[in-house]
Amino acid sequence: MLNTYNSFFHVSEQADITVFEPRPSPSAFADIKGDVVFAVEGRLLHNYLLPRDCPRVTWYVNPETSVADRERFMGNTMATHIMVVESEWYQRITETTLYCYQFPADDFTLLDACAGYYISYKSVVPLSVTPVPNILAELLSLNIELRFTPSLIKLAGDVSRSTLSFSNIRMRNAKR
Repeated sequence: MLNTYNSFFHVSEQADITVFEPRPSPSAFADIKGDVVFAVEGRLLHNYLLPRDCPRVTWYVNPETSVADRERFMGNTMATHIMVVESEWYQRITETTLYCYQFPADDFTLLDACAGYYISYKSVVPLSVTPVPNILAELLSLNIELRFTPSLIKLAGDVSRSTLSFSNIRMRNAKR
């Protein structure tokens, strides 16, 4: 199990990265002014413990979440976060080894609190790299609920219109 407390991470399927160089953001963010290195804070690392191109919908309750949305989307779970993945990705998830690079907090600034994104305009040398050979075991060791479904499209829309904090990741790869 990864120690995620008060840390920044980058998850990759590549095992041998010695330096992360700034590069163009794959998504448009008004606050990004140049090439960057992305990191995610430890509390939301689970959102990225999947193969890179795997579409997923994730959510959690925030202080503004309505009672109706809490009941509808969290139900009777004891988990603090929900992650939903398309069923056809199950085999790839079980066959993939991920590498979790831990970064020093220096030079990182918050980009998106809901998603836990941080950026650096400088090159970053990782403090350590931890292989994650069993993604499902790692995810299940965290306080999340992992679900599989045939398609994410309707769910992604429903969650996006809710009062929850959420991330819809790699949805361009979702089954239509």
